[in-house]
Amino acid sequence: MSEPVPGLDEADPKHLIRESFRIDGITAEECRSIFVDWALSLPATLEPSQAARVLLDHYAPLARASGGAAHPMVQMLVEGARNPADNPPRRRGGRAGRFSR
Repeated sequence: MSEPVPGLDEADPKHLIRESFRIDGITAEECRSIFVDWALSLPATLEPSQAARVLLDHYAPLARASGGAAHPMVQMLVEGARNPADNPPRRRGGRAGRFSR
């Protein structure tokens, strides 16, 4: 059975993502910092990729409707919404990491 989809307030408990879309001229580096703060503020019971998808579904259309350049937070949410099983972390330590190139 799948987990229930979180609401907007559950997906952004401190409203960090919402506020990032209100900042004029925000940079990708600032968005990345806000994204990390957001991810750390999520409850342990909530899957970050699922919360990112909820936020992306809500904010991406609003960002497109405002016109102009794409908002850098949309890209952060796209990266965060990827299923971690699709990109498992890989260790490259030790001898194998040094000689695999």
